[in-house]
Amino acid sequence: MLVADIGNTDIVFGLFQNSSLSKTFRIPAKKGESAPFFSFRLVNYFLENQIDPNLFKTTVLSSVVPELTPVLEEVLKEISQTDVIIVRPGIHRRVTVGIDNPDQLGTDLYSNAVAAFTKYTCASIVVDFGTALTFTAVNKEGEVMGVAIAPGLKTAVNSLFSNTSQLPDVPLELPITAIGRNSMTSIQSGILYGYEGLVKNLVDKFKSEMNDPLIKVVATGGLSSIIPGLKSWFDEVDINLTLKGLGIIGDDYK
Repeated sequence: MLVADIGNTDIVFGLFQNSSLSKTFRIPAKKGESAPFFSFRLVNYFLENQIDPNLFKTTVLSSVVPELTPVLEEVLKEISQTDVIIVRPGIHRRVTVGIDNPDQLGTDLYSNAVAAFTKYTCASIVVDFGTALTFTAVNKEGEVMGVAIAPGLKTAVNSLFSNTSQLPDVPLELPITAIGRNSMTSIQSGILYGYEGLVKNLVDKFKSEMNDPLIKVVATGGLSSIIPGLKSWFDEVDINLTLKGLGIIGDDYK
């Protein structure tokens, strides 16, 4: 199975063998590019890794970038010679959506919910450290109750750098002390220690409103392990949770 998750920064691909994620790779989600740009990189990856795309029996696509959805659908159809399952909120039979406008739920967040509920079969909170920092609540019946959204860590740093003339761009590395003694450590402290408090506060509020003693908290996204102080707050950290959710959705269609 081949799955693809189009995000605002990257398109992440996952290859599954016997329902297990075996390989992942990513390419930039360049909105102005046409199908050949993405097709070349995908085909080149397959050639370099001796992967026969004709062996894919199922192809699943999630996208939060509408202008790239038809472009990647075309690419995936041509390469895999299979119909592409386009993920929409509520597509999986066990995970429903209880928000006011279900179509407004990002398909990446829905895929996270599918992966978490399938694994734990209980209430869960998924914290996704992506371009946006998102919190998705799923109750014990498998219903997505709602979401909280904040700027992602890199988004916050980039915004600060681009809108403030005298502050430098800095790497996302936790400083030794919260009291910064230069511009770089001051920004690192404000963002990373600040976001530690943000995550803890929202997880606490979600748990209080969900009122379920068995809630699991799962973190995902490339930056999900960057703040050590949050480690004990998560039952699991899985950077590939979204791809695994897409794989579960694909398996459900077999």
